[in-house]
Amino acid sequence: MLRRRTALSATAAAAVLLAAPLLTSCGTPHAGAAAVVGGEQITVEAVQAKVAAVRAAQERTPQAAQLIEASSDLQRNVVHRLVQNEVIEQAADDIGVSVTRREVQAARTASEQQAGGKAALEAQLLQTYAMVPADIEESIRTDLLMQKVAAHYGADVQTPEGQTALIKVLRDTSRKLRIDVNPRYGMWNSDKLDLDATKDPWLSEVTRRSAQA
Repeated sequence: MLRRRTALSATAAAAVLLAAPLLTSCGTPHAGAAAVVGGEQITVEAVQAKVAAVRAAQERTPQAAQLIEASSDLQRNVVHRLVQNEVIEQAADDIGVSVTRREVQAARTASEQQAGGKAALEAQLLQTYAMVPADIEESIRTDLLMQKVAAHYGADVQTPEGQTALIKVLRDTSRKLRIDVNPRYGMWNSDKLDLDATKDPWLSEVTRRSAQA
């Protein structure tokens, strides 16, 4: 997981979050939920909307077929990133750190300059991380939050020791949140900070067909 976040830090965009609300009060586990994190739901509807937005953006590119094939596990990856984002948000809340709008804008400007412009950055993120323009600023915000969490604990993520320290914090936060993922997407593993594949083959097949649809 740390490798994913570190790679995204290079472009100051680490995760996908849409403007639409993703969390609702928790009711029956998995009743319309893709995951339950800290007693609240990430809805299946929100996941499907995010997948649809990415697919629509991919289909507008000349490399549509290649991009879609490369992101064949998009639904599962979306759920992973949304859960991961909530873990980072909670870790930041626990120590009282936050990110300002000005910090997000400054990081985005730097990322655009590094990529060669706004359009170049958007194309790069779509191709590499299946990220649409609407997600970029929230993604940057999450990435900056993680950097501040690391700094709070004196963890230099450019070193193996720093990565280990940060991973421990995120693992502890993940366990505290008691994350429960709908088995159609897999099972959350707090040690790996990632989704393990579901043990039910039919659920994998249902998810695959849904993604293709």
